Amino acid sequence: MITHGGDLTQAIQRYGRPLARWIDLSTGINPHPWPVPTVPLELWHHLPRPDDLPETAQQQLGFPHALPVPGTQSVIQVLPHLRPPCRVAISPITYAEHALCWKRQGHTVISWTPGQSLDDIDVLVIVNPNNPTGQTFSPAILWDWHTSLIRRGGWLIVDEAFMDATPEQSLLSQLPDFARSTLPPGLVILKGLGKFFGLAGARIGLVGASPTLLNPLADMIGPWPVSGPARWLAQQALQDTTWQYSMRNRLKKESVRLHTLLEQHGFRPQGGTALFQWLPYSHAYRLHDHLAQQGLWTRHFDSFNGLRIGLPPDEISWQHLSDGLLSYRSRFSS
Repeated sequence: MITHGGDLTQAIQRYGRPLARWIDLSTGINPHPWPVPTVPLELWHHLPRPDDLPETAQQQLGFPHALPVPGTQSVIQVLPHLRPPCRVAISPITYAEHALCWKRQGHTVISWTPGQSLDDIDVLVIVNPNNPTGQTFSPAILWDWHTSLIRRGGWLIVDEAFMDATPEQSLLSQLPDFARSTLPPGLVILKGLGKFFGLAGARIGLVGASPTLLNPLADMIGPWPVSGPARWLAQQALQDTTWQYSMRNRLKKESVRLHTLLEQHGFRPQGGTALFQWLPYSHAYRLHDHLAQQGLWTRHFDSFNGLRIGLPPDEISWQHLSDGLLSYRSRFSS
């Protein structure tokens, strides 16, 4: 089992610091979540009923067809069941669950980077923006890759978990005319409400694909996959465009602030998004451990020798991070 950044249990046990004394910068989740209103009481008393969430996703996100799912992780686990064993191309530095789930179902996972040929590839998985590096791919290049794959019945899977802070870069924002009424075969787009909206605990995501792929996917996930309250919250959040506009501006400023703070202390981020910075560093674990001793939990990627550092939630936390970086430099100045 992969240990994920949002699990502070490991940190609490290792460093003996109680939960309340941690500042969690590991997840890349918006530290300023959408303000959750009171959920109508009747939604807790019956099974989820048909609602307007798919239509809301179409209007607000651009999905021609959308399937609400219990977090996009559920789709990542199910998609490998919908193809016979094949060759799947995935970046060596990205969200690890993609490769893990395809391997578990007997598929051959190929370490792939842009520029390599797709001639012998059946499925290409792209996380856009990439997690943890923040690398982005233009809709034009994604459509080129899809065209290459679809000739052989292949798939392009685009995971947009961190895209909502920059919706203008989403593949859904630049659909060609032929894809506006239904996505073409072989294209799967994943979006969640956990990162930008800060609703990770609601466990709700959306997947877009052609009906020929969405229908078997829905069958495998099963009936009532998303609770009624979670569906209602998602619909309200997606319709709150005023909050979204304001939050995007705020996150962009705070992302620049985090980048600047790291540089001021002698660290050079090599990528990131509105929600985190990516810091390759030769002593990444040493920095991770030092910050943890100060109650600052970052996401350490041992295989990639780097840290993903999310946005502090308030001014006290910003100062605490600055102090932690300063004390590291003082201790390891050599």
